[in-house]
Amino acid sequence: MPLDQHMADGGRYRRRRYATLSAASGRTEIRLEPHQPHYQSLDYNPLNGGVVREFAPVQQEIVLGQTVNSFLKLGLQVFGRLIPDAAWHIELHQFRIEASPNQHGKPTPEGIHRDGTDFVLIMMVKRENIASGMTTMHDLELRQLASFTLTKPFDTAMVNDRRYMHGVTPVEQIDPLQPAYRDVLVATFRNTKR
Repeated sequence: MPLDQHMADGGRYRRRRYATLSAASGRTEIRLEPHQPHYQSLDYNPLNGGVVREFAPVQQEIVLGQTVNSFLKLGLQVFGRLIPDAAWHIELHQFRIEASPNQHGKPTPEGIHRDGTDFVLIMMVKRENIASGMTTMHDLELRQLASFTLTKPFDTAMVNDRRYMHGVTPVEQIDPLQPAYRDVLVATFRNTKR
């Protein structure tokens, strides 16, 4: 995966690909949209927001494959119950966070945050030679409500982005002689009918 060139902290620990899709509540059809840049306001991402960011597209065999399709349909099924008449704008992020002896990897370098969407779906793909990477959940006053670590492939977290904030602690390399990384898929769901 290509290195994320938009890290305002100068970090070289994040690799990323991106895709945009659309779907409607109550439907199973998910449409891949033309590739487009990613944007978050500074209100939601004080570190890297406020600029249009271009990322390489998620490879078609992955974004259209069975695993991603099932992952997105899970989101449609759950979030569609909460907003039954939604027209979803879905942003799919493929992340690899790397750690090395001289640099921890930061899954959420912006800290505890909201994404500026309705819902966030996060799935662990693989953890290799890392410690930590704990997900924390917070209310809008930043009081911590829960914490857990996604450790196994397909471990999944769902976040109501309008009501809660989330973050992930930095990952640390265990064996300095072996590659260390955390791979996740993140999909954000925003209802465009609002």
